[in-house]
Amino acid sequence: MKRYSFFLLLLLSISLMSCEDVINLKTETAPTRLVIDGWVTDQSAPQYIKLTLSQNYFDNSRALPATGATVTVTDDQGKVYTFLDEARNGTYTWKPVAKEAIGRVGGSYKLTVMYNNETYEAQTQVKRVPPIDSITYYYDKPTFVAEDSPKEGYVAEFYSTDFKGSDDCYWIKAYKNGTRYDRKATDLNISYDGGFSKGGSTDGLVFILPIRRSINLNKLFSENDSLRVELFSITPATHEFINAVRSEAGNQGLFATAPANVPTNISNKRADGPRAMGWFGASAVSRRSTVFKRENAIPKP
Repeated sequence: MKRYSFFLLLLLSISLMSCEDVINLKTETAPTRLVIDGWVTDQSAPQYIKLTLSQNYFDNSRALPATGATVTVTDDQGKVYTFLDEARNGTYTWKPVAKEAIGRVGGSYKLTVMYNNETYEAQTQVKRVPPIDSITYYYDKPTFVAEDSPKEGYVAEFYSTDFKGSDDCYWIKAYKNGTRYDRKATDLNISYDGGFSKGGSTDGLVFILPIRRSINLNKLFSENDSLRVELFSITPATHEFINAVRSEAGNQGLFATAPANVPTNISNKRADGPRAMGWFGASAVSRRSTVFKRENAIPKP
């Protein structure tokens, strides 16, 4: 009986391995839509709003730029900032004069994009941002690090304290030796009231430990590396958008769900006009930098 069961399982396995049918999926071609990636800050530096055209899901080519648009940002005091696509590559730029800046804490901003006989709009606010008080680091030889990380080196941690009062949201960015460290969508690092999400009992407290150390991305820094940490204030709606982008980017593997468009705050003034995708955000920014030196490292916790 046992021998019979063994041969039955063997035959079943062979039959399953031989049943491979090629299935060609036919997908609908979606209409091309305008994609807006816009952000302004309170920094006196060039500001950029990028316009591209959407592509079909299986099209991995570089997105085509949307040129020839009129792009402006208007603040709640009536001042208009014009963005120009001088290089005709879809990147519309505003350049400050002297120490001029667009963003102002507490200010409201409206983006207007006129493209292909349609007018698209989005609105946002600049929220408050706390200072980054310090960056500390210690030397370690952890059991697990990312494949592209040194096997031993420094673990960094930044300190900042959330404002008292709920619904303060943040986007944390890290730069190693002047280059953006968290470059993948799955690496996007956001916080709600210094914690992971709304209602986490972290309001008004020092950012929680996992957030403070999230700038490492399971990698180690080496002697003489530089690190710059930037803290961007964002609205709760922007926090939700970034979280959706991160979730969709990580939606892979055996248990992945059907892909879906992330939310947008861009709307067409014409109710029955073509929709746009993307997001328009604004931030106040605080930052702090350090250079890794053995003599300045703290003892390992």
